[in-house]
Amino acid sequence: MSEDNFEQFIILLNESLSDNSFVRLAFMNKRIKTNELNTVSAKLINIKEGIKLSFVYRYPTKDITKNYSFNESIDIVTQLLKTDFFQADLFTLKSNWHLSITNKNTVTIRKKPASNIEQPQLSHDKNKHRIISTINNIYLRELGVITADWQVKSSMQDKYRQINKYIEIIDGILKNTDLELSFNVVDMGAGKGYLTFALYDYLYNVLKKSPNIVGIELRKELVDECNRIAKISSFSNLTFKEGTIKDIKIPETDMLIALHACDTATDDAIFRGIISNAKIIICAPCCHKQVRKQMNPTDDLRLISQYGILKERQAEIITDGIRALIMEAYGYKTKVFEFIATEHTPKNILIVGVKQKSVNFPDAEILRQIENIKKIHGVEFHYLEKLMKDANL
Repeated sequence: MSEDNFEQFIILLNESLSDNSFVRLAFMNKRIKTNELNTVSAKLINIKEGIKLSFVYRYPTKDITKNYSFNESIDIVTQLLKTDFFQADLFTLKSNWHLSITNKNTVTIRKKPASNIEQPQLSHDKNKHRIISTINNIYLRELGVITADWQVKSSMQDKYRQINKYIEIIDGILKNTDLELSFNVVDMGAGKGYLTFALYDYLYNVLKKSPNIVGIELRKELVDECNRIAKISSFSNLTFKEGTIKDIKIPETDMLIALHACDTATDDAIFRGIISNAKIIICAPCCHKQVRKQMNPTDDLRLISQYGILKERQAEIITDGIRALIMEAYGYKTKVFEFIATEHTPKNILIVGVKQKSVNFPDAEILRQIENIKKIHGVEFHYLEKLMKDANL
């Protein structure tokens, strides 16, 4: 490893902590692709023991937060870069610094202009208005987001902000739709249910609608726990069922949601939304292996895709771009945008489709454009496209 550049990055981190210019730190591009730890981010936090660095370790099904002193944090950062990640971004009030490590342990540092001009608040935004209230919020208490006296736990501040950001997005989407007072929502891959519970709370208690929400989750223990919490929260029209996105029997669906469904599971979710004639489809894709394995451009694009990380990013763009176009071909007005900040997760794209018109046949011009895109990139087929063709749609 190029020790000079590596040590320089550590020195810059130390200096930013010493002169109060530190803003945040993010680790990405994991060394071992099969490891469950996806990303790590760190920010300053003010707790009873004083100001610490709060590290959030993000896994496919959970986030783990740990707070460390500045001295401890230096050791943590060193270990993460030597064993877990190839890249790190240090954001300070003076400059942004990007550290990159190659497979051969060559280390480079790149300096960029500072993207922050003010220090972040350390008060956890306690006084900021949030759509989802914590007061008497049983499900947030049972999910471990808040304490028994209805205060957000210091380790769950990011999760609470994420929940509210999600509801803000939902609010914006609903303003452009004509859902009835009562409608059906299916949340594919509900996990622990943080966002599913918040959605029901918002629709029922804030918008005063009467939604029927079903959360689909493969793990029985999570299904049982979420049903328990729904019962004690008196969320009578919120239920959780065990099953897969592809095969679970679902009711007629007005809104279909699938957040971070892995690889082609996102396509299964979109497919089920389209064939159900859902008015709203919301997906946050995760992993793009199906297209990446096929990519084999024959022109000069192959010079770009020879680099693994660039090929991966190309695959993400192609996969999600075609997903959005397929939805457009079947009558949806589609938007693609960031869901949450990139320091929380690299999988931060949200695809939202709102039904604009019913179609008997997909738009032929859009299908032609998709064929051209596949041809350019040497892609034989897109899984969602195959699902639609197999269903004769």
